[in-house]
Amino acid sequence: MNQKLNVELIITIPESQVIIEKLEFEALKKADLLGVYWSMVDLEKRIGRKKDWIKQNILYNPRFKSKLDCSTGGFVFYPKKKGEPWSMHALLMANFLDENFNDIFRS
Repeated sequence: MNQKLNVELIITIPESQVIIEKLEFEALKKADLLGVYWSMVDLEKRIGRKKDWIKQNILYNPRFKSKLDCSTGGFVFYPKKKGEPWSMHALLMANFLDENFNDIFRS
């Protein structure tokens, strides 16, 4: 014979935090990146790597460049001359990094 125990549990949520549904949380994360463009410095902060590593392993990597370059329909502006800034659509780049994490970071 199975026994059942009915328990009432009270959990106190600190005033500095809230509980929201996962879908709402995902929407808020995306809204934070809508209409936002990253520079190379922003990308370095996001992934914790220096620009030389990012260029070699992501931006100029033949597997990714055609997907990324805005001149081929992507969402990254590749500078045409020295000193010109990089620019990338934050939301699309964040999604790309998430979707390609294993390909980017595998040794």
